[in-house]
Amino acid sequence: MQILKNFGLFFIFSLLVSSLQAQVEDESLTESSEVEDTSGMLDDIVKREVLKEQRILAYEPIREADIVWEKRIWRVLDVREKMNIEFMYPERPFFKILIDAAKAGDMKIFATDEFKKRVTGSDLEAMLSKTDTITTYDPDTYEESVKIIHNDIDYTDIKKFRVKELWYFDKEASRVYCRILGISPIKEEKDASTGEVKYELPMFWIYYPDARQVFARERVFNEKNDISPSSWADIFDTRFFSSYILKQSNVQDVRLQDVYTPEKYGDNAGIQLLLESEKIKSELFNFEHDLWVY
Repeated sequence: MQILKNFGLFFIFSLLVSSLQAQVEDESLTESSEVEDTSGMLDDIVKREVLKEQRILAYEPIREADIVWEKRIWRVLDVREKMNIEFMYPERPFFKILIDAAKAGDMKIFATDEFKKRVTGSDLEAMLSKTDTITTYDPDTYEESVKIIHNDIDYTDIKKFRVKELWYFDKEASRVYCRILGISPIKEEKDASTGEVKYELPMFWIYYPDARQVFARERVFNEKNDISPSSWADIFDTRFFSSYILKQSNVQDVRLQDVYTPEKYGDNAGIQLLLESEKIKSELFNFEHDLWVY
């Protein structure tokens, strides 16, 4: 009898535990709840491995004696332009690719466009998050306390990138080539009270020849073909983006916006800047043509 009694108590206890577990599951799972599915279902018809396994070809070696002319150009790439919309792809924005690669150690980042001073560790974290202090009040005791909060940078706040490139004439091939040297995300510093942009500055620079292997494995969204294997290395190597010239190498190292200022040109400063940018672009394209006689 004692055995039957113990068995009955154990059976009742098991029923109570099962009932409580079911109740907890019913309360925690709702229509809007997200349950991670570990069944391995594929949101596609094939597993995408082509880009992940892709290896990009190295640049063709060049002799210093074959370079008879070169010019350094700095450009501004605005992601709000229609041609550059893929830079803000929500699932994988270009700025996030840079940050993830830098944190993983797959890509080196530098403080300046001379690519000499590395940025690592705490310096990188300081760029990506901002520490603020706010004053809070306890509604019960009316005591004042200071709270430290960390605001991480929003990837959508990076609306511009700066591109440093080198144009050169190779006498062996009798052609003008262009190679990208560096890319930098541009951060806007805003006035805390008005919210207006005070100035823009590069956050850091990546050395593009060293980062091509990373970009070759990152897919670029193609509106015309979802299975398109194009990568970010393809975009930059073919220079398939829209931009305008910010500066060309000069003895005073001044930018076009430092020359065409509102103080000198008034409301026409922006127009003059774009016209000069187009003029420099035309000179670059016409340089090779002018070397030949027909």
